[in-house]
Amino acid sequence: MALHCFYGGTFDPVHLGHLAIARAARDQLQATIRLMPASDPPHRPAPGATAEQRLQMLALAVHGEPGLVVDRRELDRSGPSYSVETLRELRQTLGPLQPLALLVGADSFVGLPTWHQWRRLFDLAHFVVAERPGVSLDQQLPAELQQVVSRRWASASSQLHEQPAGLVFRLRHPLQPESASQLRALVASGGQWKPLVPAPVADFIEAHALYTARE
Repeated sequence: MALHCFYGGTFDPVHLGHLAIARAARDQLQATIRLMPASDPPHRPAPGATAEQRLQMLALAVHGEPGLVVDRRELDRSGPSYSVETLRELRQTLGPLQPLALLVGADSFVGLPTWHQWRRLFDLAHFVVAERPGVSLDQQLPAELQQVVSRRWASASSQLHEQPAGLVFRLRHPLQPESASQLRALVASGGQWKPLVPAPVADFIEAHALYTARE
């Protein structure tokens, strides 16, 4: 069955590292990747741009990219953007048998035990974990997470198409050094930030004076 893959995050702002992960997932999973900006992430500080601005930047970034689309479902739901609620909503729409995956960075996956009802997530979806510089999935998983995922690792992406949820797939891709926090700091300090984002996103950031002392 076709795999539905959702890539959540604040995307504050979306940068070339995000796009590299999305493209790698699209190609390795043979699936459309739905980039899904969070409205009010409960486990991190409030983002620097508004939800609608982050959505607009995402739309600019993926325009014309085959297999990458923007999904605004978390922005249209009131309350915190808990992943477990989003996945429950998706299950209601897709049914219990449709293969469903959540794409996250390795840094987010290592912190999974801090997420709301995190153990329940494995009943609702697969995890596709994108490697990130400085994060070792072999050495840095908390003991309780290691125990949960020890027998869930998928050796091939095709396995994610064969059952609805419960597996963890390591997405290997050329590592990109960009991070949203680094990018915001570069904008605020007047550093060289434009090469880290798609040109239309850079224009949007400048036009709206985002991440500067004027924001």
